[in-house]
Amino acid sequence: MEERTRAYLRGRFRDHYRRVEITPPPAANEREWGFIPWTDGPGTTMVRHRSLLELGDLSEFLVRKRPRHVYFSAGRFRDPGASSMSAKDWQSADLVFDLDADHLPSVTLGEDSYGEMLAKCKDALLRLLEFLEDDFAFEELEVVFSGGRGYHVHVRDDDVRHLEREHRREIVDYVRGIGLDFEELIDTETVAGLGRKTPTERRLLRTGGGWGARTHTHFMSFVDELLELEEAAALERLQEFDGIGEGKAQATLNAARNNRDGLEAGNVTVHTAVAQLAERFATKAVERDGAPIDEPVTTDTNRLIRLPGSLHGGSGLETVRLERDEIDDFDPLVDAVPETFRGQEIAVDVTDGGEIELGGDIFTVPEGDQSVQEYVGVFLMARGRAEKEKE
Repeated sequence: MEERTRAYLRGRFRDHYRRVEITPPPAANEREWGFIPWTDGPGTTMVRHRSLLELGDLSEFLVRKRPRHVYFSAGRFRDPGASSMSAKDWQSADLVFDLDADHLPSVTLGEDSYGEMLAKCKDALLRLLEFLEDDFAFEELEVVFSGGRGYHVHVRDDDVRHLEREHRREIVDYVRGIGLDFEELIDTETVAGLGRKTPTERRLLRTGGGWGARTHTHFMSFVDELLELEEAAALERLQEFDGIGEGKAQATLNAARNNRDGLEAGNVTVHTAVAQLAERFATKAVERDGAPIDEPVTTDTNRLIRLPGSLHGGSGLETVRLERDEIDDFDPLVDAVPETFRGQEIAVDVTDGGEIELGGDIFTVPEGDQSVQEYVGVFLMARGRAEKEKE
């Protein structure tokens, strides 16, 4: 990046911070702060181990330093400005989740557009929130668009802030479905029936919530699809599963036909073949419903995370806090475009042209000297795809 480009972005970031109000996180004085300035050269320099007291008023700091990126720690410390982690004296930490579109199994790099990647990341976010709200009943949640490739979720419930790394890892494993055991989703109950001298046991898949309910939903969807098919097609469909031959397929189909209501109630163990088939859908539930979070972010009790309301120096987009009821309608490529960069054009020298989806439009930007909407130019310059032209 040329100095002229850096100087332009520094100046426009400062203009942005002059016109917006940034709300700091709770207990801001107990957190470590860090930032990356607009430095020369291909690398970046992280300035960290700062307390808010050292930075001064946050709004004034942002205008004065106009950083490329700015962060605060998930951890809360007795001395956040100390130069070593041990000297900071850790007290507690938010439980933070990071979803990055680049790391999603559903994203195909080089094929999916930026907008498509972010749409898939929002789907993953909604799955994550289902775990956090329904399975864990967390209440103090803050959802943030990162300004780049994904979303952050900050959990600040009192009973999670003191969790150690290993306990945070257990939460990670749960939402990702790591090590999920089908037998752990089964409850056993005693049944006393007419004419029976000795009570028997019935094994039921949990349907009230959690991974049991997710597994059951996918399994019953398959069963209903199966029962709508002609017998030959249904048997062929069952034999697509490894280990299911003609005989086991027939037994499974007969059991499904004769016990649809029981299966709906979770009694997937009415027949050995049905139970074995249902077990396969626990794996499918993990593949379809698991939240592919970035594990090191959640387990790191000292993690630095991007400040909501700040600008992302790699895109020029705003890091946006989102209320729960705003998520569905939120379009990051429209709603995270700063007002500061709207309404005027600038001249840039495009070195890596192509299609740009931003601000509700799709632009085809050729290489060379171009006049573009400023938010497009800022995006291209921040991404290293253009340099600022002399006006």
